Amino acid sequence: MMNRFQRVRARIFLTLKGLWLRMTVGARVMVVDGDKVLLIRHRHIPGWQFPGGGVGPGETFEEAGARECEEETGFKPVGPMQLFGLYHNSSTVTNRDHVAFFVCKRFEKVSDMSHSFEIAEVGWFDRRSLPSEVTPATSQRIDEYFDGAEKRTIWGY
Repeated sequence: MMNRFQRVRARIFLTLKGLWLRMTVGARVMVVDGDKVLLIRHRHIPGWQFPGGGVGPGETFEEAGARECEEETGFKPVGPMQLFGLYHNSSTVTNRDHVAFFVCKRFEKVSDMSHSFEIAEVGWFDRRSLPSEVTPATSQRIDEYFDGAEKRTIWGY
Protein backbone atom coordinates (compact mmCIF):
# COMPACT_ATOMS: atom_id res chain seq x y z
CA MET A 1 0.00 0.00 0.00
CA MET A 2 1.23 3.47 -0.84
CA ASN A 3 1.05 6.24 1.70
CA ARG A 4 -0.47 9.60 0.79
CA PHE A 5 2.87 11.17 -0.21
CA GLN A 6 3.69 8.22 -2.48
CA ARG A 7 0.26 8.41 -4.15
CA VAL A 8 0.65 12.16 -4.80
CA ARG A 9 4.20 11.68 -6.09
CA ALA A 10 3.08 8.83 -8.37
CA ARG A 11 0.17 10.89 -9.70
CA ILE A 12 2.42 13.85 -10.48
CA PHE A 13 5.03 11.62 -12.12
CA LEU A 14 2.47 9.80 -14.30
CA THR A 15 0.78 13.06 -15.31
CA LEU A 16 4.09 14.62 -16.35
CA LYS A 17 5.13 11.42 -18.13
CA GLY A 18 1.84 11.45 -20.04
CA LEU A 19 2.31 15.06 -21.07
CA TRP A 20 5.89 14.33 -22.14
CA LEU A 21 5.02 11.25 -24.21
CA ARG A 22 1.75 12.69 -25.54
CA MET A 23 0.50 9.13 -25.99
CA THR A 24 -3.18 8.50 -26.62
CA VAL A 25 -5.16 5.31 -26.16
CA GLY A 26 -8.47 4.35 -27.66
CA ALA A 27 -10.90 1.49 -28.02
CA ARG A 28 -12.89 0.27 -31.01
CA VAL A 29 -15.64 -2.31 -31.17
CA MET A 30 -16.74 -4.67 -33.94
CA VAL A 31 -20.38 -5.49 -33.27
CA VAL A 32 -21.10 -8.83 -34.95
CA ASP A 33 -24.47 -10.36 -35.84
CA GLY A 34 -23.82 -13.58 -37.74
CA ASP A 35 -21.97 -12.49 -40.90
CA LYS A 36 -22.90 -8.83 -40.48
CA VAL A 37 -20.86 -6.08 -38.86
CA LEU A 38 -22.00 -2.68 -37.61
CA LEU A 39 -20.08 0.25 -39.09
CA ILE A 40 -20.26 4.01 -38.80
CA ARG A 41 -19.36 6.92 -41.05
CA HIS A 42 -18.23 10.08 -39.26
CA ARG A 43 -19.05 13.55 -40.50
CA HIS A 44 -15.43 14.70 -40.01
CA ILE A 45 -13.39 11.59 -40.97
CA PRO A 46 -13.72 9.81 -44.32
CA GLY A 47 -14.67 6.15 -44.62
CA TRP A 48 -16.76 3.51 -42.90
CA GLN A 49 -15.22 2.18 -39.71
CA PHE A 50 -15.89 0.61 -36.33
CA PRO A 51 -17.34 2.71 -33.53
CA GLY A 52 -14.85 3.80 -30.93
CA GLY A 53 -12.89 6.61 -29.40
CA GLY A 54 -10.59 7.70 -26.63
CA VAL A 55 -10.30 6.13 -23.21
CA GLY A 56 -11.20 8.66 -20.54
CA PRO A 57 -9.65 9.07 -17.09
CA GLY A 58 -10.81 6.33 -14.75
CA GLU A 59 -12.18 4.23 -17.61
CA THR A 60 -11.02 0.78 -18.70
CA PHE A 61 -10.50 0.06 -22.39
CA GLU A 62 -13.61 -2.13 -22.40
CA GLU A 63 -15.74 0.51 -20.67
CA ALA A 64 -14.60 3.12 -23.18
CA GLY A 65 -15.36 0.84 -26.13
CA ALA A 66 -18.82 0.03 -24.80
CA ARG A 67 -19.56 3.70 -24.10
CA GLU A 68 -18.40 4.84 -27.54
CA CYS A 69 -20.32 2.04 -29.24
CA GLU A 70 -23.55 3.07 -27.55
CA GLU A 71 -22.97 6.80 -28.12
CA GLU A 72 -22.13 6.39 -31.81
CA THR A 73 -24.53 3.62 -32.85
CA GLY A 74 -27.32 3.30 -30.30
CA PHE A 75 -26.32 -0.33 -29.72
CA LYS A 76 -25.20 -1.19 -26.18
CA PRO A 77 -22.88 -4.15 -25.58
CA VAL A 78 -24.35 -6.63 -23.09
CA GLY A 79 -21.86 -8.44 -20.88
CA PRO A 80 -18.13 -8.70 -21.42
CA MET A 81 -16.64 -8.24 -24.88
CA GLN A 82 -13.77 -10.25 -26.36
CA LEU A 83 -10.46 -8.38 -26.53
CA PHE A 84 -9.32 -9.26 -30.04
CA GLY A 85 -6.05 -7.34 -30.15
CA LEU A 86 -3.92 -4.34 -29.27
CA TYR A 87 -2.68 -2.22 -32.16
CA HIS A 88 -0.33 0.67 -32.79
CA ASN A 89 -2.08 3.33 -34.85
CA SER A 90 0.70 4.82 -36.94
CA SER A 91 -1.46 7.20 -38.92
CA THR A 92 -0.26 10.35 -40.62
CA VAL A 93 -1.54 12.39 -37.67
CA THR A 94 0.56 10.79 -34.90
CA ASN A 95 2.61 7.72 -34.16
CA ARG A 96 1.73 7.76 -30.44
CA ASP A 97 -1.78 6.29 -30.61
CA HIS A 98 -2.77 2.78 -29.52
CA VAL A 99 -6.06 0.96 -30.04
CA ALA A 100 -7.64 -1.86 -28.04
CA PHE A 101 -10.00 -3.73 -30.37
CA PHE A 102 -12.99 -5.63 -29.02
CA VAL A 103 -15.56 -7.96 -30.57
CA CYS A 104 -19.14 -7.73 -29.31
CA LYS A 105 -21.63 -10.51 -30.08
CA ARG A 106 -24.24 -9.64 -27.43
CA PHE A 107 -25.91 -6.26 -27.64
CA GLU A 108 -29.20 -4.44 -27.44
CA LYS A 109 -30.53 -1.43 -29.30
CA VAL A 110 -31.14 1.35 -26.79
CA SER A 111 -31.57 4.41 -29.02
CA ASP A 112 -31.97 5.56 -32.60
CA MET A 113 -28.90 7.33 -33.98
CA SER A 114 -30.59 8.94 -36.98
CA HIS A 115 -29.65 12.45 -35.77
CA SER A 116 -26.09 12.94 -34.56
CA PHE A 117 -23.64 15.80 -34.82
CA GLU A 118 -20.68 13.41 -35.02
CA ILE A 119 -22.03 10.41 -36.95
CA ALA A 120 -23.37 10.74 -40.50
CA GLU A 121 -24.51 7.13 -40.92
CA VAL A 122 -24.76 3.84 -39.04
CA GLY A 123 -25.23 0.62 -40.98
CA TRP A 124 -25.09 -3.16 -40.89
CA PHE A 125 -23.01 -4.74 -43.66
CA ASP A 126 -22.40 -8.31 -44.70
CA ARG A 127 -18.70 -8.99 -44.20
CA ARG A 128 -18.45 -10.05 -47.87
CA SER A 129 -20.20 -6.90 -49.16
CA LEU A 130 -18.54 -4.00 -47.40
CA PRO A 131 -19.01 -0.46 -48.72
CA SER A 132 -16.31 0.76 -51.09
CA GLU A 133 -15.33 3.52 -48.64
CA VAL A 134 -14.46 1.13 -45.79
CA THR A 135 -11.16 2.06 -44.13
CA PRO A 136 -8.19 -0.30 -44.58
CA ALA A 137 -8.01 -0.93 -40.81
CA THR A 138 -11.67 -1.95 -40.74
CA SER A 139 -11.26 -4.32 -43.67
CA GLN A 140 -8.11 -5.82 -42.13
CA ARG A 141 -9.78 -6.49 -38.76
CA ILE A 142 -12.76 -8.14 -40.48
CA ASP A 143 -10.40 -10.40 -42.45
CA GLU A 144 -8.45 -11.25 -39.29
CA TYR A 145 -11.58 -12.10 -37.34
CA PHE A 146 -13.73 -13.92 -39.89
CA ASP A 147 -11.12 -15.42 -42.22
CA GLY A 148 -8.26 -16.05 -39.82
CA ALA A 149 -5.95 -13.69 -41.72
CA GLU A 150 -2.66 -13.10 -39.95
CA LYS A 151 -3.07 -10.47 -37.24
CA ARG A 152 -1.14 -7.29 -37.78
CA THR A 153 0.25 -5.14 -35.01
CA ILE A 154 -0.38 -1.88 -36.85
CA TRP A 155 -3.95 -0.54 -36.94
CA GLY A 156 -3.44 0.48 -40.58
CA TYR A 157 -5.10 3.53 -42.07
